[in-house]
Amino acid sequence: MSLNLADALEMAAETLPESEALVFEDTRMTFLQFAQAARRVAWALRERGIGPGDKVAFVLPNTPHFPVILYGILYTGATAIPVNMLLQWREILYQIDDADATALFVFEPLLEQSARAFAACSKCRHLFVVEPSMTPCQPDVGESFVMMMAGSRAEFEPYRTNTDDTAEIIFTSAYGGKPLGTELTHFNLFQNALISQAFVQKFAPEDVCLCVLPLFHSFGQTAMLNAPLLGMSKSILMPRFDPHKVFETIARERVTLFGVVPSMAHFMIHYKPTETFDLSSIRALDVGGAALSDEIYEAFLERFHIPLLQGYGLTETSPVVAYNVDEATNRPGSVGKPIFHCKVRIRRDDNSFASIGEEGEIVIRGHNVMKGYYKKPKETAEALRDGWLHTGDIGYLDKDGYLYLTGLKKDLIIRAGMNLYPREIEEILLLHPNITEAAVFGVPERVRGEEVYAALVASGTPPDDKELRAHCFDYLAQFKCPRRFLFLDALPRTDSGQLDKKALRQQVAHEPR
Repeated sequence: MSLNLADALEMAAETLPESEALVFEDTRMTFLQFAQAARRVAWALRERGIGPGDKVAFVLPNTPHFPVILYGILYTGATAIPVNMLLQWREILYQIDDADATALFVFEPLLEQSARAFAACSKCRHLFVVEPSMTPCQPDVGESFVMMMAGSRAEFEPYRTNTDDTAEIIFTSAYGGKPLGTELTHFNLFQNALISQAFVQKFAPEDVCLCVLPLFHSFGQTAMLNAPLLGMSKSILMPRFDPHKVFETIARERVTLFGVVPSMAHFMIHYKPTETFDLSSIRALDVGGAALSDEIYEAFLERFHIPLLQGYGLTETSPVVAYNVDEATNRPGSVGKPIFHCKVRIRRDDNSFASIGEEGEIVIRGHNVMKGYYKKPKETAEALRDGWLHTGDIGYLDKDGYLYLTGLKKDLIIRAGMNLYPREIEEILLLHPNITEAAVFGVPERVRGEEVYAALVASGTPPDDKELRAHCFDYLAQFKCPRRFLFLDALPRTDSGQLDKKALRQQVAHEPR
């Protein structure tokens, strides 16, 4: 059986060719125009010898370039690798090298960091510089995307990939010090988007979806691009969250569905526009990426009379696992019920299954579970055990099948919906010549959920905050860098010799901020 995620675009272009598919500022593309642009990308890639078995990375914001290039790559049968556009060049280099990328698309305003990564990656042979407008550039390295498209053709049939072929490699956060490339198949992504479209958000041609969640993230891509496409809905693309533009766009375009992380909901609650915007078109507002507090839920409902419908997912699950589907069945405090064709259980430490209401590790199996981590058999075997994906998240199921998240088994910080693994940051801090020990941990923060702190032991005179931040920025995206550095004579440890991050959190909790 063959299946290509790009079939979603072909179906929409055949069924509703003249209906609007993508809107970005003054640009409005129909489904047919969207498909033709993706075919041009595919044709150009094939002319350059790129096709099935190849890996193509791209560093792009939420502009029409993202979906056009993503689907163009999929048309060829190659594997797409979306890269977080906030990363520094060393982080980009690691991902494109680890994923064996042979080509890289980069948005021109982001070229500096990506060009350094491309130059350092011997495997990557093609660099395409994506201009924000139709005016071609003359890059010092690589070729102009505008010129590439001008010399291309719109005749291209999607390559018939098999269901288990890898459609995308999406990198997780660096739990073990380095990010892991999650292999998601065409079946994983197509089926998860289809179930999201049909049973969760119920996208239809009359719907308008506001896509401000980053598309390089699996939540934004499945819930705000692939699922609307299968529903033949219109997607409004927004490169960055701005409360005023969000209100303005919802009112002007009559947006019906919108996805956010909790920090976005917080900023919407507290933004006070000077004019009145009509938000009555919204029928569903989905929230994910981080825990939703009761405070934000109640405040949002009080101000906008719109319930936030919380869900749960992971990159490894394509990503949707559970959702509060609608207002009638919404159960605030939970992340909803597992979606169709996805089984969720709770496991005790002895690997037996927990009873109703009993906490344990959340384990998952179903259509959405990843193929594995690319070239990482040990990590794959650790995550996929006994037919279940072990998430590292702690929670319980109630008697009605609703899932509740209560904690984390793994060392993880969730800041504004982005997963940060302390070990990656600790390893960078230890590269500084004056740092001998480092412990990175999360501290509760009202708006973003958690903030990043670092407790350090120095040899000699401790470096100041400015020097440490500059050191971190050389290696890490800014959102990963600690917001506060604490210098101690020694780091607290448990009786077994492990770093005692609980003690560090307690120490910080009693300090004025």
